[in-house]
Parts: sequence; structure tokens; C-alpha cells
Amino acid sequence: NFFYGIRLLPPAKRSALSAVYALARRIDDIGDGDLPTAEKVAALAAVRASLRADADRSDPVVLAVADAARRYPIPLGAFDELVDGVEADVAMDARADPTFYATFDDMVGYCRQVAGSVGRLCLGIFGSRPGAGGTDGAAALYADQLGIALQQTNILRDIREDLHNGRIYLPAEDLDRFGAELTLDEHGVLVDKTGGLAELIRFSAERARGWYADGLRLVPLLDRRSAACAAAMSGIYRHLLDDIAADPPSVYHQRRSLTGWQKAGVAARSLAGRG
Repeated sequence: NFFYGIRLLPPAKRSALSAVYALARRIDDIGDGDLPTAEKVAALAAVRASLRADADRSDPVVLAVADAARRYPIPLGAFDELVDGVEADVAMDARADPTFYATFDDMVGYCRQVAGSVGRLCLGIFGSRPGAGGTDGAAALYADQLGIALQQTNILRDIREDLHNGRIYLPAEDLDRFGAELTLDEHGVLVDKTGGLAELIRFSAERARGWYADGLRLVPLLDRRSAACAAAMSGIYRHLLDDIAADPPSVYHQRRSLTGWQKAGVAARSLAGRG
């Protein structure tokens, strides 16, 4: 999904965003990898330390991010938020009860850490039109909201996979409201005897659409190529969200995604200003 958006940027911004993505991916991979908990915690602390101004810059990824930050007003503190979110994932793994977020607001806080942060990092490279407030004003708020919308889509797409890995991101209050109990059968398929999970997915998708509507107010504040990139990335996820909402049981046994042609179509429409 990243590839279809980033290719729409001019070379300098594409290079900077690739560096940011590489470091964000490294942080995410630590949390999702197979290391013991103590080693994950140490690895995340090492990444956090590598971003200090006095840190050793021999790591090529960190070096590339530092170079990008010299050319663009990237809010590097957002990487600390991303690490905070991945540390929450590691803490979830250590719990006997995988239901980690009691309320929707709790879940949004996590989404802000792992995805809103990335939206704000991207904004530093995109830049915004005069009067939009840059990385501290309205544009930053919209970038944050758009990242949260994308992460809500990820959560709905990955319910089965996350449960298999001992993680539940859906808030307990929503599971209780719809009488949805997350379990897998002997084939690793989500069980939904009452239909409550399907109703919860449809409800959650509709709620996520509101976050997209708010976050997409960012697009008119960007230059044409940056707007196309943001619209392509968000458009792919919105399309996926619509597919999931139309057929919630489809995520019970597979990880939904768009075809390459569908993604390319979204990117082309975004470049043409019709995303």
C-alpha cells in the first residue's frame, strides 16, 4: 500500500519518506517479531536512543532519517510515540488476558501512537499550504486523524491474525455491546455463532468512516503530488474498509486485501485529483 502512494511523490520527498518508512517498519517489526519480551524491550529502547541528537549515526537507516530531517521539518518526536505504541503491543503479549483496551478512546490512544504518529511524520515531508499550521496546526490534526482511520481499518482486517497471536485490539466495551466473543475454531477460523461479531465489524467500519472524513481534510492543504500520495494511501484503505463492511465474515478466515490492479486504479485516480 505504501508503494502505490510514495511513487507519486517527487524524488527528494520519495527518498525522505522511504527513510521514515524504513525506520517505522523496523520499530513495528520488533514488536511483531519472535524475540523474547526482554529482547524486544531492549531493541525498542535502542531505537529510541538512536534518535537522540548525540547518538551514533552509523546505522544507515537512522542516518537517512537524520538527513531527511535536515531537509524537511519532520517531527522526530513522533517516533517516540510509535515506540510507545509498540511497547504497548509487547505489554499485551505478556498478559494472560489479551483484551487490552477497555474503551474505544483507549484504542484510539493506541492508534494515535502507532499510526497518527506516522501521519504526522509524513506531513513533515509533504509540507502544507500557508495558513495550514504545518506540523503543529490543523494539518497535523488531520494527518493524525487520517492515521487513526487507517489503523482502525488494519484492526478490522487483522482480527483473526491478531487473535491467533494472542492480541485483541477491539475495545472490551464494543465486544460486550454486541455480545461478540473472539474465539478460533480448530481450523483457525473466527467463530461468530450469534452474528454479533459481524454487527460489530459493520458498526466499527461506519465509525472509522467518520475518521476518514475528518482526516481527508488534510488533502486540500497539500501540494498536488503530496495530496495524490496521501489520497492514494488513504483511498486504498478506504476501499478495503468498504469491502470488509460489505462482507464481515470474509475476515474470519483470511486477510483481506485489494488486488494490484485495484490499488493502481486508486493511485491513478488520486494523481488525477479524483481519489
